[in-house]
Amino acid sequence: MTKIVSWNVNSIRVRLPHLLELIDTVQPEIILLQETKTEDSTFPKDEIKNKGYQIIINGQKSYNGVAILSKLPLELVIDYLPGNNDDTQARYLEAKILIDNPITVSSIYLPNGNPIDTDKFPYKLDWMDRLYTHVKKKIINCETFLLGGDYNIIPTAEDAVDISKWYKDALHHPESLKRYRNLMNLGLTDSLKSFNSKPYEFTYWDYSKGSWEKDNGLRIDHLLASPFAADRLIDCQVEKRFRSLERPSDHVPIWCQIN
Repeated sequence: MTKIVSWNVNSIRVRLPHLLELIDTVQPEIILLQETKTEDSTFPKDEIKNKGYQIIINGQKSYNGVAILSKLPLELVIDYLPGNNDDTQARYLEAKILIDNPITVSSIYLPNGNPIDTDKFPYKLDWMDRLYTHVKKKIINCETFLLGGDYNIIPTAEDAVDISKWYKDALHHPESLKRYRNLMNLGLTDSLKSFNSKPYEFTYWDYSKGSWEKDNGLRIDHLLASPFAADRLIDCQVEKRFRSLERPSDHVPIWCQIN
């Protein structure tokens, strides 16, 4: 069995002690990180390699940044999302895990898109269109893959305390949701909902006072499985306790287990 974690750490250097705790307690074979917020040269490689992980990084100074850590043999597939050669934001990383039944994993930091009256929203929609095109090719090729990350998408009314507050936000805008549903309709499985159908199971609580204490969160971090990967799912859960640590990320880890 292989445990795969996805986590927006909101700065790998600040949250390194929390990552090491995750490694020791959750014991994942593969970790998909988002918002590492550091260049490759300043990524804390030694501490992570000492825990037995290989590292593939797509870093960026102060913003964005994704990484894949693996105790299993892996090889880089691509470190960018195809479709726009002018896009220099470090938001996508894909690697193949070389096990008996190989699986490809992607670490995704999908654009937030706010405010919607700026060029950030068209960028988000274009990014989602490119993701759809890329994933469609993988589906046509009958690949086994898992797409983990911070999608900055609130899929349903049960993924926020009061969804009416988000109708004009890029995270739940009709154009964002349309693209997310198109992606899901390629045949992807929402791993968490396969094992936990309870409403209001969140992965993110902002830093405003009372959000965490009142459980006023959002579910915007997702592990999406291709059909062949979904057949191998055993479990999927959220590690909420990491939000209560000292100087926490505003996101918590989400993990799935495959056979």
